Amino acid sequence: MVSDGDCVAIFHSIHRVMKAEKVLKTGGVDILLIPVPRQLSSDCGLAIRFTAESRPELERVLGEAGLAIAEIWQKQAGSFSQLM
Repeated sequence: MVSDGDCVAIFHSIHRVMKAEKVLKTGGVDILLIPVPRQLSSDCGLAIRFTAESRPELERVLGEAGLAIAEIWQKQAGSFSQLM
C-alpha cells in the first residue's frame, strides 16, 4: 500500500485526518487515505499517503486550513524514517 519513496502523514485524531482528507482533495492535492502501516503507531488508525514531491503543497494547504500534522514518515528501502 505504501511504496518506496512515498510519505505518510499521521494526525492526532480520526476527526483531524478526515478533515485533512477533505481539505486536501478540495485543494487538488493527490493523496490517499490509508490504514496506518503496522510499523508506525497512531491512536486514530488512519493516515494520509502522498508523494514526496507533493509535500510542500500538502503542508501549504493544511497550514492554510489550520490543520497540524503530528508526524510525517517516508518509506525507503522497505522501512520508514521520520521526516517530521
